[in-house]
Amino acid sequence: MSDTYRTIASKSEEVLYKEKNSKFYGYTFPVVAEEEINTILEQLRKQHHAARHWCYAWKIGIEVTKYRVNDDGEPSNSAGKPIYGQIQSYELTNILIVVVRYFGGVKLGVGGLINAYRTSAQLAIETSEIIEKTINVDYCISFEYKDMNKVMRIIKEQGIRITKQELTLDCKIYISVRKKKANKIKEVFSPLYQIKIKALKSR
Repeated sequence: MSDTYRTIASKSEEVLYKEKNSKFYGYTFPVVAEEEINTILEQLRKQHHAARHWCYAWKIGIEVTKYRVNDDGEPSNSAGKPIYGQIQSYELTNILIVVVRYFGGVKLGVGGLINAYRTSAQLAIETSEIIEKTINVDYCISFEYKDMNKVMRIIKEQGIRITKQELTLDCKIYISVRKKKANKIKEVFSPLYQIKIKALKSR
């Protein structure tokens, strides 16, 4: 089972696709929470206040994903679905694609709209940097100060990434481990008396 996923590194440059005087501006944004999406949409509505439609699709999550498509007044399934189709085609997640349309006075028909929104989304993805990330499991290691050297030696030997440290009388070190190595790392720490390791979540 794969422990990697594909997403984009940063938001894309603006792309423009024209069809019979209608203008379609395409954008991609990396997102991990729905709250971010509303903020981005508000900004685009201000930026393109004279536009007619702000259609979008998003997909969030790694092992469990959710998505939404929005035609924003265009005929049903003529905008959001073709945009989402490109997210699926490029096997991406944690991404929002918005296509803003300025109506040019000539109706495109459902087929024309599907093609325009799909093409705009594709052009926006093609200007984005697609990256592959690992699915990680986070652990909290709890121990007493006297066991510090033992814990740090294992972390160094295993090449583990520390994300946070809380070093007082009782120590806590937070680590992030690639999913396929996670069980092995847990097994290294588990037999050690007085050192506790607890999984937090996959991300």
